[in-house]
Amino acid sequence: MASLAILIPTLGRPHLIAPLVQSIQDTTEGATILFLTTPRDRAVQKEIDLVGVGERIDVPRCTVGDYARKINEGYRQTTEDLLFLGAQDLKFHPNWLRAATKRLTAQVQVVGTNDMGNIRVIRGEHSTHTLVTRKYVDEFGTIDEPNKVLCEAYPHEFVDDEFVETARFRRAFTVAPNSRVEHLHPMWKKAPWDDGYEDGDRRFVRGRKVYDRRRVLWKPRR
Repeated sequence: MASLAILIPTLGRPHLIAPLVQSIQDTTEGATILFLTTPRDRAVQKEIDLVGVGERIDVPRCTVGDYARKINEGYRQTTEDLLFLGAQDLKFHPNWLRAATKRLTAQVQVVGTNDMGNIRVIRGEHSTHTLVTRKYVDEFGTIDEPNKVLCEAYPHEFVDDEFVETARFRRAFTVAPNSRVEHLHPMWKKAPWDDGYEDGDRRFVRGRKVYDRRRVLWKPRR
């Protein structure tokens, strides 16, 4: 059976650590949990240590591409066959991993899970939290950089759009509707708003500009 590392970039929200770990333990046997933390984020670090499950690596904070940089560091620091690109505000549901891995083939190496909120995800058009094989990253990287999972040019939003669309361009992507990894986002009334979520509008505009500039790399103009 393929080994799995669940990569969890963190920034604030220490109260989410324990329920996240519990949902992983309840649904996912034998997975490595790797938290990618910010060096001075003491409350989160303390909570991870108190929970006592998983490993923790500090990644220096960067105002642009913090999430992507942490995911990329997680790839470099692990050896498992499969990587799950996670986050703090998730709830893993039973059989999510089996449903996702069933969609893997020699060609399909990137599988989108069902976040139970985003309409594009529910329609099977997109993925916000994705299972990817190490083989895919080793062989391809991003559209223009080897040995990276995600492009670090995005503030945050649209980094998953580039990742998914690049995998589609390579004919390596599919979705697993029955693989439910719920995104507990306030947009769907599953969590309260906080500064991190509310900063999304500003990041969205900047991220869209990066996406529009880069999309020619995988969607050449005719």
